[in-house]
Amino acid sequence: MFDTLSDRLQGALGDLRGKGRLDEEAISKAMREVRLALLEADVNLEVAKSFTATVKDRALGQDVLKSLSPGQQVVKIVHEELTALMGAGDSRLAFGKPPTVILLAGLQGSGKTTAAAKLALLLRKEGKRPALVACDLQRPAAVEQLEQLGRQIQIPVYRLDTKDAVAAARHGLDQARRDGLDVVIVDTAGRLHVDEDLMAELEAVRDATKPLNILLVLDAMTGQEAVNVALAFQERVAFDGVVLTKLDGDARGGAALSVKAVTGRPVKLASVGEKLDQLEYFHPDRMASRILGMGDVLTLIEKAEAAVAEDEQAEMERRMRAGEFTFDDFLASYGMLRRMGPLQGVLKLVPGMGKQLQGLDLDETQLARVEAIVLSMTPQERRLPHLISTQRRRRIAAGSGTSLDEVNKLMAARKQMAKMMKQMGKGKMPAFPGIPPGKAR
Repeated sequence: MFDTLSDRLQGALGDLRGKGRLDEEAISKAMREVRLALLEADVNLEVAKSFTATVKDRALGQDVLKSLSPGQQVVKIVHEELTALMGAGDSRLAFGKPPTVILLAGLQGSGKTTAAAKLALLLRKEGKRPALVACDLQRPAAVEQLEQLGRQIQIPVYRLDTKDAVAAARHGLDQARRDGLDVVIVDTAGRLHVDEDLMAELEAVRDATKPLNILLVLDAMTGQEAVNVALAFQERVAFDGVVLTKLDGDARGGAALSVKAVTGRPVKLASVGEKLDQLEYFHPDRMASRILGMGDVLTLIEKAEAAVAEDEQAEMERRMRAGEFTFDDFLASYGMLRRMGPLQGVLKLVPGMGKQLQGLDLDETQLARVEAIVLSMTPQERRLPHLISTQRRRRIAAGSGTSLDEVNKLMAARKQMAKMMKQMGKGKMPAFPGIPPGKAR
């Protein structure tokens, strides 16, 4: 989503990074480019002006101008101000005496019902026992949609056949108490625009359920309009934070960068894909790092930990140290990578990879072809790759619908991987140009 903004900001700051000395003219020129980049990303005008003014004031300070690497100091300031802009500090959900009520509000079409199910799944992974309450009684089939999502993730959905949203909310809360559940997520009605009926119903449901968290669901694809919607809701319902949906789309990022500055309420959660497990807590510092092309190592680690069990991690580490890398290990690694999400998105979390991926079309079907080759092997061949003769390679190629050349390349790649892992296991790294063998990079 932030690709264009990221390119523009990195371009604006690129000239500063390598400079040994900075003057006011160089900083002013860079800040003009930064302001233009923010405005093109649909960031609120006053927010963009305030942001660049703050960065410029800090960049012209004596600590920066006299430092050994003033360009890097300016980038550091931009990172800190981006983080503050999106909501520095703790933005976790609040939990109290069960059941904790989380009320979701938002316009029709913002992805509120799906966000409710995603949030329930996320909380269950954290050890909570959530339930969903259907209070969107205006949109046709909204209740059925929530029930269907609940069945997919095996989380109870409470409904009441009525047109009274307050009665439905009270019924759901009572049911959750009886069933001993500790979190209740209330999916409320939306409208195509903000109106009096919508707000009156929302206030009534809020007063009946006394939620500890009121979350406003905003569609990131609507850009600056999302901020206007947030302001309208803020006047009537003092929400605690924002859930941004469709953050994986091609919107320009203005909502994510403006909503905290304009409303004073942080983005707490972000939907990064269509699947029900693709809802993440929003970390402003990590997002700032991604925008500035610094990668996001912490999120990468969390994704990897979530994708592989502890016993699998220990076994994989043991095998790596021993220099063992069979095709069974390949299948396990491939499965882990798929569970982490789209390959391009995962690679962008690696520091320095963003630029290298520009213009590169990562064809994930190629990985599927490799998987087909491995699955065409017998269990014994996967376990003991040295048994795979030329005759067997021909059979594997025919069975997987690939060529002998592709099979040969995979065999060679596995051998190289095993060799590299053995060296890493001994604390060594393969030789690179200008680096003596056995020395860590």
